[in-house]
Amino acid sequence: MAGKRPAPEAPEPLSPLVDAHTHLDACGATDAESVAAVLDRAAAVGVGRVVTIADDLAAAGFAVRAAHWDPRVYAAVALHPTRANALDDAAKRELERLASDPRVVAVGETGLDYYWPGKLEGCADVEDQVDGFRWHIDLAKRVGKPLMIHNRDADFDLLTVLLDEGAPETVIFHCFSSDATMALACVEQGYVLSFSGTVSFKNAHELHEAAKLVPDELLLVETDAPFLTPHPFRGAPNEPYCLPYTVRALAALRDRDPGELAETLTANAERVYGI
Repeated sequence: MAGKRPAPEAPEPLSPLVDAHTHLDACGATDAESVAAVLDRAAAVGVGRVVTIADDLAAAGFAVRAAHWDPRVYAAVALHPTRANALDDAAKRELERLASDPRVVAVGETGLDYYWPGKLEGCADVEDQVDGFRWHIDLAKRVGKPLMIHNRDADFDLLTVLLDEGAPETVIFHCFSSDATMALACVEQGYVLSFSGTVSFKNAHELHEAAKLVPDELLLVETDAPFLTPHPFRGAPNEPYCLPYTVRALAALRDRDPGELAETLTANAERVYGI
């Protein structure tokens, strides 16, 4: 998570880029002016658009408002799996309403998180998470939008539930953090894998191998800001303007020109999100 280190210096511009997953509210944006300030900093280094993500109802409402305030912002709405125990009938109605908004480009982040139950007070248990995940899968199919997945320590069960329910046409594994075996299993199903600053971490050897295996057309890149700040700024607050650091790290792993990879990633984001 973001620490007390100073904000990273701006990277050399790399254009065009789309931040496929960020949390503008957690970055400190609260209104149209502060949202625009974050996007202006991002645009200065080539990150022209972002998808801001919800993990609870308040964040979902904010994400949709932000997407209407600034044309460079798109939204995704869902309850995070650790909050799946709050998915009552009223929450479902509100998420259904928000997910139908034309500025919402995905249902997420949803999925399974097996790390936090028993460690985090109030965290949804596995049964509630699975039930919530199934409901979000159905919602994504009903509104015809991509499903954005949060996965922590739940590889097998995630793939099983997707197979059992029948996956939506487009599935995005946000902040992919599993190994090459899981990457190949996702690729086989045509799922899109989005890589964050973790792919730049020097000790993330299994993730490095996974990142090399994904076909170009199934790649996205994200900040997950304000978290997961790329090397060499780990522990500092992340923001969408930091995305070029991750793209350059990913390009080095894949032996690609960063500018060419940026164009590929942006074309993928435009296709996947319909933007």
